Amino acid sequence: MNQDNRLHGLAFMKMHGLGNDFVVIDSRGREAVVTPALARALGDRNRGVGFDQLAEIRDAEDADFTLDFWNADGSRAGACGNATRCVSDLVMGQLGREAVSLLTTRGNLSALRRPDGLVSVNMGVPQLDWADIPLSHEVDPLHLPLPGDPVGVGMGNPHCVFFVPDAEAVDVAGQGAAFEVNPLFPQRTNVEFVSVIGPDHLRMRVWERGAGITLACGSGACAVAVAAHLRGVTGRRVVLDVDGGRLEIDWRKDGVWMTGPVAHVFDGVLSPEFLAAHA
Repeated sequence: MNQDNRLHGLAFMKMHGLGNDFVVIDSRGREAVVTPALARALGDRNRGVGFDQLAEIRDAEDADFTLDFWNADGSRAGACGNATRCVSDLVMGQLGREAVSLLTTRGNLSALRRPDGLVSVNMGVPQLDWADIPLSHEVDPLHLPLPGDPVGVGMGNPHCVFFVPDAEAVDVAGQGAAFEVNPLFPQRTNVEFVSVIGPDHLRMRVWERGAGITLACGSGACAVAVAAHLRGVTGRRVVLDVDGGRLEIDWRKDGVWMTGPVAHVFDGVLSPEFLAAHA
């Protein structure tokens, strides 16, 4: 933690996409400041700020900005679609543009603001080989050898997608927590439970690794759309209802595009005392 943070505190933003909420720290023009200890402390909804994921904005040489993601338990998150949309909207406003490019562990991605105000992000090409998801050993990702016959999909982070008769009836907390740490997933996994409510219209509930039940999960929504198409349940474009609202997913040749609303809720400053206690 640099001297300026210790003396004056650290600015942050609170944002959300469909209730999937984030703390955003802008580290452009300086060294990255987020550590596992700080992420855990900030993620505590009683003693910190609280978030589903933390996003740190950093400089990039070949894009408009870089994004790093953290879970509330202090672990790294390889992808976070709704946070990517939120921060992209923020940077578009700062630059006075309707499109931006960004770097994540997924590589160079692009985002744009539609005329209706919704924000779209290309989450990249899905990872469909067992080793890339990753899984612990070679199996058919389209039919994982687990109860419920789920689908495995990688979107920069691993996903385990269950198709169920009624997503509302699923014990998401119990089943999600159990499958998150199944040995088939060496990096743990996000777990989605999906039911069909109409043509190319799905209902998803989600358990996120390192976060638990969340109101929405952008990478999870992308994984669900891919899994649904591969299983012959839907086409390549779907509307997906999550606990926090609705997302549009379009699996194109250049990647999986996700579209939805964003919200910038408030700005704040972490106190020097808080930072010192969790350095």
